[in-house]
Amino acid sequence: MPPPDPEALAARHVPGSGSIEIKRLRGGLMNDSYWVLRDGETFAMRVASPDGAELGFDRAFEARALEVAAAADLAPAVAHCDARRGILITRWAAGRRWSPADACLPANIARIARLLQRVHALPLPLPARVMGPGMWVGHYAAAGERAAHAPHTVALRGAAAKRLAAAAALPGVARVLCHSDLHILNLIDRGDSLLLLDWEYAHASDPLWDLAGWSANNDFDEEQKLNLLASYTGRRPTRDELSRMALLGWLYDYVCLLWSELYLEGAARAAAPPEGVAARAAQLAARLKASSRAD
Repeated sequence: MPPPDPEALAARHVPGSGSIEIKRLRGGLMNDSYWVLRDGETFAMRVASPDGAELGFDRAFEARALEVAAAADLAPAVAHCDARRGILITRWAAGRRWSPADACLPANIARIARLLQRVHALPLPLPARVMGPGMWVGHYAAAGERAAHAPHTVALRGAAAKRLAAAAALPGVARVLCHSDLHILNLIDRGDSLLLLDWEYAHASDPLWDLAGWSANNDFDEEQKLNLLASYTGRRPTRDELSRMALLGWLYDYVCLLWSELYLEGAARAAAPPEGVAARAAQLAARLKASSRAD
């Protein structure tokens, strides 16, 4: 089946009746994104890869999550959403992208904590997509059985099993809506507020999963992790909270490693795999192995 024509999609689904001006944006790994101008209004159009389900997307739940997040001004306003076809059109979100250095600034760590407080206070869309570290690992492990090899994750399976057992033994916490893909490319700084993009991995889970994810994706050191958790809780974190976040941080890295190896396997079938994904996979594997040896 030929790929969809973005101009035809925009002409059909972008609100308005005038002519279309469209420009392709720098692509993500799993979506083609476009800037669209019509009748003096600007939009962002995302056309998703058909491999999303294997890589953990849930387009139907994303649509429900976007509805509540956009109503709270935490995501761009949705103009059109076709979850089945992976087409999302939102109002254009103007603002600044953060650099890796921006993410590490103490003031911005506090801003992210406040943002996550608001996300986690959103009403949980129903029916909820409930996920946990073990479910993510199981999903990617099952999909990865078709891969030719997974050199990093194979070596870490024992350490992962040990931590999954520890996570399963943790006291239960109330599940909240988690974005689950928190990194600087999915964040827009509008000056007085922050906006989150790409909710395709959203699910109901432990709120510290999002904190662990932001920390992991920005390579936070221990002090930065402590500052994020303290800003989020509004007090000095308890020992149990610190232990839970450390455990979830390791598992988040492991889930990202599984994702990366599965993605690289698929990319290798089509073209040369992106060097950035391979380099990040190697970095994650080294960090996980070092942590396992330290234990």
